[in-house]
Parts: sequence; C-alpha cells; structure tokens
Amino acid sequence: MAADHPTAQAVAPATAVETVCGPVPASELGMILPHEHVFINLLREYRGEGLLDDGELMALEVERFADAGGRTLVDCTTQDLGRAPERLVAISRRSGLHIVMGCGHYRDPYIDAHHVDRHDVDQLAAAIVAEIDHGVGATGIRPGIIGEVGCNGPHISAVEERTLRAAARAQVATGLTLTTHAARWPVGLAQLDLFAAEGVSPRRVVVGHCDLVRDPAYHLAVARRGAYVQFDTINGTVAYEIERRVRAVLALAEAGFLPQVLLSHDVCLTSDLAASGSGGYAFIATQFLPRLRAAGLSDADCRQLVELNPRRALTGQAE
Repeated sequence: MAADHPTAQAVAPATAVETVCGPVPASELGMILPHEHVFINLLREYRGEGLLDDGELMALEVERFADAGGRTLVDCTTQDLGRAPERLVAISRRSGLHIVMGCGHYRDPYIDAHHVDRHDVDQLAAAIVAEIDHGVGATGIRPGIIGEVGCNGPHISAVEERTLRAAARAQVATGLTLTTHAARWPVGLAQLDLFAAEGVSPRRVVVGHCDLVRDPAYHLAVARRGAYVQFDTINGTVAYEIERRVRAVLALAEAGFLPQVLLSHDVCLTSDLAASGSGGYAFIATQFLPRLRAAGLSDADCRQLVELNPRRALTGQAE
C-alpha cells in the first residue's frame, strides 16, 4: 500500500467529497441518497430483472430524484458488479446530481475467488488505495467511498474475510468511509468486529440493509457500537414494509440515535424503478419523509436524516 498515507487517526475529516466529476464541498451535497446503484449487473442471482444497463432509462429515473430536490447520489456498485465510471459521469452531467462512486469487492458469489487467492490482503488493499488516489484504470475517475463490501450469508466467508480486511486497510490508509452489505442476518456486528481489529473507527462505517434484519435489538446494537444504521431498501411496493421502516426509524430516534440513521432505496433491479411501478430514487423524498413527519418527526429531524447524517457519514465531520 502507499507508504505516504497517514493512519486513520491522523486523517482529518474531509471538507469535500470526491464525486465522479471531481471534489465537491461538503456544504453543497444537499439531500443525499447514501446507497444506490445506477448501472449494475446482478444477473447471476436475478435473471429476469438484475441488469440496469439502459442509459436513457437510468437518466430519466435519476432525474426524478433531482426533480424532488435531491443533490447527491452514492453509487455503491463495485468492480464485481459492472461499475461504469464514465457512464456515471454522463448521468451526473445530464441530471446535475453529484454522484459518489464506490470501490472494493462486493460479496460471494460475485467476488473473483481465484484473484483473491493469488493476492494477499495488503495487495488487495493497495489496489483499492490506487483507485482512490489515481482513479479507475485510465479514466482518472476516483471513488469517494469504499463499498459496498460485505457478506452473502449469516457469517463472513474466508474469501469475504480477506476482501473485508483489504477494504478496512484501505479505509485506514485513506480515511474514506466504508459501506457494507449485511442483509437478512445480523452479520453487521461481525463486520464491525473485523473492522475494529483492523483499526477502523465504527464512526466511519455504514452498516447496510439493516431494515432487512427484522430485529430492533440489532439496530440498537449497531448504533451503540457507534456505526451508522442504514435503512436502505425503502420503496413503494408494500404498505406494511413501508410502515415497518417508519417504526424502525422512530425507535432509534426515541432511543437517541437519530444522528446515526441513514435512509436510501438500494435501487438495483428493474422492479425497483419508477418505470416499473415502484418508488425509484424519489420515494424517500416524495413519500417516506411525509410519512415520518406524520408519525411525529420534525422538519429538522427529516433534514438531519437526508442531509446532515449522510454528509457526516461521507466526510467524518462533526455537525
């Protein structure tokens, strides 16, 4: 890894965030979706709907968020998932949105296990750091977040352990935030244990897909560790599921952890798009926030959820 990087403790909070079109002052990030995908290939699991590849369609979908007042979208697509830096630049310029790009390795079964077998953890970390420092390949387009990186099941596999440790070492070297995939099982706590062993502060970790773990005690446990609790599969298809997520946000707010809650949609399938009748990228702005207000959150609380919290998560700044 690059020898001239300071340790995580010496990396100052960022005053700007790297986007696909260059650094943007943190004060200009506005409303942020911290976990989305624009172009992605999930066909090995979702044969009928796992490919987002239509540039015109995705531009129209993303523009819905901009029209609803959105300013920044974090694309957590890694190299394993068909990350498309230059296409993200085109979407950013057309929509006027700031797009933050991810890096690192996703999870089984998408990780190239043969590649991982042939490189030790420091070599894998060095490759992530090189992208952060110099950009992806010859494009010069630099990531602004590490991830999403994570686990396929209830435990961390051997391959995933190596890629998660590489992501952690890249975080320590560069200071970028780590965002994870921890769906359906409470594996986010094991991820936090691994990151802590590598010297990563939990305050620079976003534990993803917490709303897919139907256990409020897990949400509290992640928050008490100091990490961000991300409810990021919010869409407009099932009324019960929407209300369950409202209750989950309120529970953490009542426990005093509202500053650690993040909201997003995780658009990654064609069925998630507004064109397919789902909520797309604008559901939180247009429908979920009003539901939170109706449930008792203030305008200031809602602004904290979609502006201040994700800005702090990306930069490490204190508000």
